[in-house]
Amino acid sequence: MQRIDRKSAAAILLPLSWSPVVESATASAPVNIALAKYWGKRDEELHLPVTDSFSVALDHHTTTTVRQAIASDDITLNSIPLPTDSPFYIRCVKFLDLARPSPSFFFSIATTNTVPTAAGLASSASGFAALTLALNTFFGWNLNRQKLSCLARLGSGSACRSVYTGFVRWQKGSSPDGSDSYAIPYDDWWPELNLAILMLSPQEKPISSRQAMRLTVETSPVYALWPEQVVKDTIAIMTGIRERNFPAFGQAVERNALMMHATMFTSTPPVCYWLEKTISSMNMVWQARKQGVELYFTMDAGPNIKLLYLQQDAQSVLSYFPQARAVTLLP
Repeated sequence: MQRIDRKSAAAILLPLSWSPVVESATASAPVNIALAKYWGKRDEELHLPVTDSFSVALDHHTTTTVRQAIASDDITLNSIPLPTDSPFYIRCVKFLDLARPSPSFFFSIATTNTVPTAAGLASSASGFAALTLALNTFFGWNLNRQKLSCLARLGSGSACRSVYTGFVRWQKGSSPDGSDSYAIPYDDWWPELNLAILMLSPQEKPISSRQAMRLTVETSPVYALWPEQVVKDTIAIMTGIRERNFPAFGQAVERNALMMHATMFTSTPPVCYWLEKTISSMNMVWQARKQGVELYFTMDAGPNIKLLYLQQDAQSVLSYFPQARAVTLLP
């Protein structure tokens, strides 16, 4: 079977030819936090996952404006021009190549994040989703959300979930071209569910999620258990939401995060994003539960913790973690 590259996959989604229909276009996309994690790819080029994943959107977001540039691509992040050899610039240009009408067409991209970049808070997901949405307006593609989700995935896997708010399930799909690997909104909401971010370090991660993911898939003996566990946890999470069973929901979310990090710990060489503050904070969560506070956590590829609790326990949770910052979940 002929190898499908990213350019070919994008060509399936995009019109045969296009040009700008507006002078500039601005779009925003929310940060999403995975409750059942995306960890491992069946196709690295197309960012096709080994498993489904399930997320919730936050009120933190990325806003991106797209214009045409004259002589070369220029990209600013939080009003700071990026050097052309920076990892984020290189990733953006690679993605923009999928939408470039001709080799002589250049982009001016201005992006603003409300969360620290590369600190384990999914800024790349909201970033590439916002860029995809802005390009859709800029070129007048009029793509539906399913195609936008597929296109955003080509920039960053988790970005496919950030084209929606609320609870979102990313189905892994099975097609080699990725046309059936996109996000689907979950038709339920839980108004009483709360999330707070425990920012333990805003520093850039010592190893990217992409590198850590590849390493664990290739070397961790525990990874073989991961796909089946994700299926179980995803079902438990969705059932917990539907039945408003917070302990079952929280246990599945927390277990899934710890299992993901277990695959990293057992890779060669081991990957550990945790700090001493991470471990002490987890212990504090477990201690709070012993004392009757229904509190659970999740973590992505980074040291920072996201606390999950119901509104009725908000005061108790924030008394344990006064430095935590409650955020609004977007239905």
